[in-house]
Amino acid sequence: MERSHVMRYQRTYPVLIGFAAALAALGFVLDHPRNILPGLWTIMTTEDSLITDYVSLAGPGAALINAALVTLVSVLILWLAKDPINGYTAVEIGLMAGFSLFGKNLLNIWPIILGTLLYAKLVRREPFGPYASIALLATSLSPVVSYVALDNGWGTPLLGLAVGMLIGFILPPLSTYTYKIQNGMNLYNMGFACGLMAMMLVPVMSSLGAEPTVAHYWATGYNLPFGLFLGGFCAVLILSGLFFAGRPAWAAWAGYRRLLKTSGRAPSDFLRMFGAAPVLINTGINGLIGMAAILLSGGDLNGPTLGGIFTIMGFSAFGKHAFNIVPVMAGVFLGSMVMSWSINDSAVQLAVLFCTTLAPISGYFGWPFGLLAGFLHSSVVLHAGTPVEGMNLYNNGFSGGLVAIVLYPTITAIARRRKPVLQDEDYLDAFEDDSPIVPPEKRHGEEE
Repeated sequence: MERSHVMRYQRTYPVLIGFAAALAALGFVLDHPRNILPGLWTIMTTEDSLITDYVSLAGPGAALINAALVTLVSVLILWLAKDPINGYTAVEIGLMAGFSLFGKNLLNIWPIILGTLLYAKLVRREPFGPYASIALLATSLSPVVSYVALDNGWGTPLLGLAVGMLIGFILPPLSTYTYKIQNGMNLYNMGFACGLMAMMLVPVMSSLGAEPTVAHYWATGYNLPFGLFLGGFCAVLILSGLFFAGRPAWAAWAGYRRLLKTSGRAPSDFLRMFGAAPVLINTGINGLIGMAAILLSGGDLNGPTLGGIFTIMGFSAFGKHAFNIVPVMAGVFLGSMVMSWSINDSAVQLAVLFCTTLAPISGYFGWPFGLLAGFLHSSVVLHAGTPVEGMNLYNNGFSGGLVAIVLYPTITAIARRRKPVLQDEDYLDAFEDDSPIVPPEKRHGEEE
């Protein structure tokens, strides 16, 4: 059975390569080829703290080609590391592709990946496979590498390499610890771990004379081409899940309806729990929800917001669905009605999308708590990145971790019957058969 599972999910790689090819094709459609190489050079030689929209910085062609190349590199790393293909694979690719539109590039990710490789080999003396996902997601701090390597008044390329390796070396044990204290309520655990790491690095760098500054590149005017691409891509995913995933359409839809009944609390590997067909439908629908949230609020489809939508789509295989993300997103909209900031502010547009890191709170405790989580997150995230000067790309993950750590004990003290038991079993290991995984709350006999 294990061999049949491996053979079945190997089809994931061609799909991921096709996704990268689609990004590259769109880049050539939206920009002239002569602009792409100079644009890629600009991307790789710019200090890219938040918010550095590569579409604004170097043009849509270079931004999308950079995303395609980083996606291909990520797929290659996962393949060479023999990382088990599961729902978290979609998370890794969604994050790498999305943030390659505003912060990650072909140069600044490698020192961090190398640092995690050294940790696996020298400290743990284990294969790199179990650490490949951590290595990729730890590139949330790749702006630190760019800043140290490129700031001629302070850092050097060699120092940038060393700092990046240090980040990759420290984050595996740190992220393991932070996962435990959030009780599965913040899906962006690595964002929280990277935020803590940045809280140490940036003050030390500043004390040594560094002067990092927050950037603001924000492209406008791309709603039509990006909307057409994203809408078409989501439609293809939904139709593929209904008609081309090896299950009858009624069975695929029934699986999706069962998926909507889960809390999404981490770890919830939807690919293993429900199969490919419902996950494809979920991914397409969530992508459309994310795009609608931006367009209906009068926002912009650009590098950062497209990256946020790709992140939602990636986590559609690992915790997010329509019923647990909409209440949290509604909480951000609610905040815009009573706070001094506007829903059209660039940072708030990102919060509308990335606030869905708190989807498990909505899914487990109910939509009113999801609304509260989004409301709090919308303000916390606007200040959580200030101490780290935009160096942590997963700033919403750091903010979401803070909100989850505060809300979890508060909610469980009020609603004691809803206190979940943290699941110890690792859903991400290779498994012997394809039987459905039972969510933790069902396994412990608690109400959904």
